[in-house]
Amino acid sequence: MTTNKASMIIDKDFQVGEVDKRIYGSFIEHLGRAVYGGIYEPDHPQADDQGFRTDVLELVKALDVPIVRYPGGNFVSGYNWEDGVGPKELRPRKLDLAWRTVEPNWVGLNEFMDWCKKAGTEPMMAVNLGTRGPDEARNLLEYANHTSGSYWSDLRISHGYKEPHKIKTWCLGNEMDGPWQMGSKTAYEYGRIANETAKMMRWTDPTVELVACGSSSIHMKTYPEWEATVLDLAYENVDYLSLHQYYGNPKGDTANFLAQSLGMDSFINTIISVCDYTQAKKRGKKKINLSFDEWNVWFHSHEQDKKLEPWTIAPPQLEDIYNHEDALVVGCMLISLLKRADRVKMACLAQLVNVIAPIMTENGGAAWKQTIYYPYMHASLYGRGTVLVPLVKSPKYDSADFTDVPYLEAVAVHNEELGEVTIFAVNRHLEEPMPFELDLRSFANCSVIEHIVQENDDLKAVNTAAEPNRVTPHKGGNAAVTDGGKIEASLPKASWNVIRVKV
Repeated sequence: MTTNKASMIIDKDFQVGEVDKRIYGSFIEHLGRAVYGGIYEPDHPQADDQGFRTDVLELVKALDVPIVRYPGGNFVSGYNWEDGVGPKELRPRKLDLAWRTVEPNWVGLNEFMDWCKKAGTEPMMAVNLGTRGPDEARNLLEYANHTSGSYWSDLRISHGYKEPHKIKTWCLGNEMDGPWQMGSKTAYEYGRIANETAKMMRWTDPTVELVACGSSSIHMKTYPEWEATVLDLAYENVDYLSLHQYYGNPKGDTANFLAQSLGMDSFINTIISVCDYTQAKKRGKKKINLSFDEWNVWFHSHEQDKKLEPWTIAPPQLEDIYNHEDALVVGCMLISLLKRADRVKMACLAQLVNVIAPIMTENGGAAWKQTIYYPYMHASLYGRGTVLVPLVKSPKYDSADFTDVPYLEAVAVHNEELGEVTIFAVNRHLEEPMPFELDLRSFANCSVIEHIVQENDDLKAVNTAAEPNRVTPHKGGNAAVTDGGKIEASLPKASWNVIRVKV
């Protein structure tokens, strides 16, 4: 008899919270080949009349990405947005100090907004609070959102965009605590400028939602005091606090790598505590929610990036080639976000194309799906609705960094409108399949729609242009309703599972 059996009980009345669809957002930065050679390549055989790659657009649309952060990232802290608008032949080439490349400014705000419409997504625009400040931020907002009759709005109209872009969501800088950031600041310096920028942006357009920078990682010495100081100064004028975190497996310890999402759980809970402390301290009525606007696996490309030639246009940077175990970690991270859907309202898988991304391209050639594309797609397509409290029983293991790691990582989302419950589950066990029992005691007349499985005997298996389908999910999972009305399944070793149930 196996000792690896796991179970989960869910009840439709025990709810974590509603999923904000923006939790499935992504990120396009002027970095590497994310823009040039990624979404934009005018000489490509499948480029449209604006130079956007239609093969990439189709892969993006299949993910149903609701929001995309732009234009950075570290890039934004030295970016003059005015360089990217107006006639292309008049736009300057600039040195980007963030990534030591040349930025040609072929794509800017207006082109990105056109791309968003084609991709069926909304923008999350970032303003430069590194080398610039509140004045440039309010000018950018006026250019983007004001109807007409002012200098900046009329300039937009003269550039061929009569209707305002109506950008709702704005990031107040990026990772301003990091010494690698152009114009980095102390928590007090940033909190003051973020508050003043937010104030002026709200006066320009009261409808905007504003995201303040949190710590750039949990390893910063100032974490989480940074968050407490920034919110103390900017609580009244911001709506969200950002979180950033990446995970890697440089030592090849897969069991420990698969456990990293426990650190993500702890990170989210800590920042919620800081937000709620600030609200209590200020006797405030406003709850600050979270924007986890950078998250992913990132470590494969570190060595190759050290050899890059500086001051070129769109060199290959941060081009992690993801394997099967990376996809499992991404699945666990998606589950972490969903488990706190009551407070994590936006999140951005960083990034979308070529740069630590689910989509890869060749310049002039093919586009294909990386291993991490599939868990991200499944969550985006089927993880809409209400997250239910997951009562999970699972055997556990200890790893180098964590104790009591459950072999089963799982969450359930109830889509009442469609009459469906979807269970996302990762079996972390590297050697054994996991017998899994699901008790949906408050739901009647259950039937399994499908049981999708992503598995591979080779944890290091990757997809390439030559072999784009080496790691792909299949619909051969064996989840089924028992005579007692429960659902039983076998979750293969080291697997990502999506069990969709009609209720």
